Amino acid sequence: MQLKLLENKLLEPSDALISDMASITGDIMLLGAGGKMGPSMAKLAKRSIEQAGVRKRVIAVSRFSEDSARRDLQLSGIETIAADLLDEAALNALPDTDNVVYLAGQKFGTTGREPFTWAMNTYLSGRVAERFRDSRIVVFSTGNVYPFARLLEGGLAENHPAEPIGEYGQSCLGRERIFQHFSQQNGTPILIYRLNYAIDLRYGVLLELAKSVLHSIPIDLSVGHVNVIWQGDANEMAIRSLLHCTSPATILNVTGPETISVRWLAHQFGKLFQKEPLFVNEEQPSALLSNAAEAHKRFGYPRVTLMEMIEMTASWLTLGGEQIDKPTHFQERKGRF
Repeated sequence: MQLKLLENKLLEPSDALISDMASITGDIMLLGAGGKMGPSMAKLAKRSIEQAGVRKRVIAVSRFSEDSARRDLQLSGIETIAADLLDEAALNALPDTDNVVYLAGQKFGTTGREPFTWAMNTYLSGRVAERFRDSRIVVFSTGNVYPFARLLEGGLAENHPAEPIGEYGQSCLGRERIFQHFSQQNGTPILIYRLNYAIDLRYGVLLELAKSVLHSIPIDLSVGHVNVIWQGDANEMAIRSLLHCTSPATILNVTGPETISVRWLAHQFGKLFQKEPLFVNEEQPSALLSNAAEAHKRFGYPRVTLMEMIEMTASWLTLGGEQIDKPTHFQERKGRF
């Protein structure tokens, strides 16, 4: 598969998304749209709007530290606004919008920048909740708000008590609690979108494992099992979640259906690269695992299967595709990111 064909996998709207887009009233604004998921989500939303034959704006808000990212979105027909969301004047100057997808947050480099992490992940949540109190809001969160699950449990569901490990997870739970408070106080319809781990071809758990196998780097099995979901499927579910926002806020786990062995994944890449994986440490009886049965009930199973993700990732790596140097740190057991 050529690089362009692989990349376009992120931007193909399903019939279900096109149908839902016709039912979503009003424009869509993505806050924090310059990160890993924002650009492809904005393009997916725009493409589904066009195929649904409806009129609505897609507005991407970010600091846009790289002009090329902003220009790329504009060429796709997406409006862009450069803004620092922590700047009160900039936040207040944003246009009123019926639908908001809140992607802003801090994870990578949390250790050593704890005050900024809490400002981004918790304090800012209250400012955004007040500013867009009359909107529907899908709030991105993380499975890191859960404790580690025993493998026999098959992943934790939304009703399991949150017990985050480390300041990143704690600050993300703070984000959730703030949005929950304002959802109740102001009647704002909100869905809290607990995601782990989204992957595309440029980053994610599968790419990290593939690189380790290809370059004979030992793989740490301390966290020996993971959940993954194709980023295109996660983007679709996020946009469709605008029709599932409620007050009080709904919480929804989003990931793939499998509890996947890291050792097994490494051996799949080993077959494709004709290399024997190297390992250090042993699997523990627990891991960060989520049960996304409720999301699959609402939206169906992800369209891109695990084996397709493995094969596409291997192809992307061997063809020299672009990479984003932001490791997931999925092996981390003490919450230090």
